[in-house]
Amino acid sequence: MSHIKAVIFDIGGVVMRSPFIAIAAYEKKLAIPENYLNCSIVARGSDGAWQKFERGELPLLPFYAAFSRDLSDTVNGNIWYAAYCKRRGIECPELPKELNVDGRELFGSMMRESATYDPHILRAIRRIRAAGKHKIIALTNNFARTSTENPIPASELAFLGWDKEGATPAALRGLFDDFCDSSELGSRKPEPAFYRMALDRNGLRPEEVVFLDDIGINLKAAKELGMETIHVPIGGTLAAATKLEAKLGIDLTRHPTEGEAMAKL
Repeated sequence: MSHIKAVIFDIGGVVMRSPFIAIAAYEKKLAIPENYLNCSIVARGSDGAWQKFERGELPLLPFYAAFSRDLSDTVNGNIWYAAYCKRRGIECPELPKELNVDGRELFGSMMRESATYDPHILRAIRRIRAAGKHKIIALTNNFARTSTENPIPASELAFLGWDKEGATPAALRGLFDDFCDSSELGSRKPEPAFYRMALDRNGLRPEEVVFLDDIGINLKAAKELGMETIHVPIGGTLAAATKLEAKLGIDLTRHPTEGEAMAKL
């Protein structure tokens, strides 16, 4: 499609493996219902510890404590999860009377889980770059400012996998023409202002963009602005790359060379 001038990628769950895999594993460890913790994170809204952390408003160590408190709150958590079940039209299971969520342990597992590149999306980005027809932009709810502006013990950086290059390696940033980081810009998805920042910085109109993300509310916000969107579910990166291929008219998925298949950053 000739009107598409740029592709905007989410990072965690699209370019990199999904941190939701780690959350699901932690829920199983605590024997609580699937998506219970996700519901609590989202329902906290803009004042939640997670949201503040992604906007660069909360340093890492205080974040751990606040994240633990937020997710251990079963009074609100049970209300939010019951409402989630009602929206989904599913029976609400037995809910926990109390929880002791270790925010540090959970966040660490999320960071380690999401430290691996997805091969299908990585190949797609490299082929878009090689074709030279479209801008490649990252729009990510991230923590880069936290890892560079606040003193963090070396042992803690190693625990998170941030000991070499922080939360955002240079090689990852180097894949993109522009890297829009929530912790640096003070805004996050799904806030419309964050999307507009990415558009304005790159001289783009919403209708000139394809946006890929793994979270529905982020895609909804982009679509409401006028962007084309592609949902990237867990395990669905090849299908998403195929949809993007059709929109751009570029081979992003077929006949990978041996070099592409073995490429590692």
